[in-house]
Amino acid sequence: MFTLIRMLSWRELLITRLPALVAAFVIAEMFYKFHSFMLETGAFLVTWYVIDGLATLIERALARSRADR
Repeated sequence: MFTLIRMLSWRELLITRLPALVAAFVIAEMFYKFHSFMLETGAFLVTWYVIDGLATLIERALARSRADR
């Protein structure tokens, strides 16, 4: 986490990474009721990873399509 924050600019963190974090938090809060802090935290982190990965793939695809024009 420290490396992520150190490597990225504040603008990039707020625009690209924060929406994934918020979406994962909302999903975890609404749907994950495992009655175990460890399981819910793990599921939240996996959800965040997947959402952030999908967002990164979409960003790259959009950048490629813009470069092809």
